[in-house]
Amino acid sequence: MIVDLHNHTTLCNHAEGESEEYVKKAIQNGTKYFGFSDHAPMDYDQKHRMQFSQMDKYENSILTLKEKYKNDIDILLAYEVDFLEGFMDEKILKADVDYLIGSVHFVNKWGFDNPEFIGDYEHKDIDKIWQEYFYAIESMAKSGLFDIVGHLDLIKVFNFLPKKDVRLIAKNALKAIKKADLVVELNMSGYRKPVKEAYPSNQLMEVISDLDIPITFSSDAHKPEQVGLFSKQITSLASEFGYNKCATFKNRDREMINF
Repeated sequence: MIVDLHNHTTLCNHAEGESEEYVKKAIQNGTKYFGFSDHAPMDYDQKHRMQFSQMDKYENSILTLKEKYKNDIDILLAYEVDFLEGFMDEKILKADVDYLIGSVHFVNKWGFDNPEFIGDYEHKDIDKIWQEYFYAIESMAKSGLFDIVGHLDLIKVFNFLPKKDVRLIAKNALKAIKKADLVVELNMSGYRKPVKEAYPSNQLMEVISDLDIPITFSSDAHKPEQVGLFSKQITSLASEFGYNKCATFKNRDREMINF
């Protein structure tokens, strides 16, 4: 897999292994562009992310690896930013990085993808929370703050699926993504979760490809052994829907390359 733009470090407090191990695994996989995009700090859900005081440590560690392995791989520096109104910080949004991934992990401040709160699904209207989730994705796209949409349909993580056609639920969000000229990542971490499929689903990929929305690839690795673990499946998915190019970034500028 030539591009892999969404990967984590131990600073997020729920990843394992040294960052250098991730890099070595990516090189072994033949990856040419490897991005660290750890969970950005914010004053909410602080135990699952780095602190603001750790930003320099994070950025310097990635830049050190970038220099050390510059002859073997292009290492990119980024953040995964939670789109949560009132909690996004200018220090992150204006950081000197290669790209920003915008992700939704909270619906009305409920951490729907956190196993700690899985019991809350019993008390939810599934179609309603899916719609609220995609309203948040739509707002995120319209914000103009990000380069990549992270794990587009993360709400399916525990396999609580809507009764309504997901293409209708996500319709306006996908139109907003297209209008904002955002990249959608094909994120292989879903294969490791109860839903057992990539983000986005085949149904959403139909619409994404019809709208000619650009894509990129992500392991979303939280352990070195997860780097590129399902790369054949994720690139085959892209090819199945007519893609032969994926996005990489440098200093917030996008480049499309063949994969």
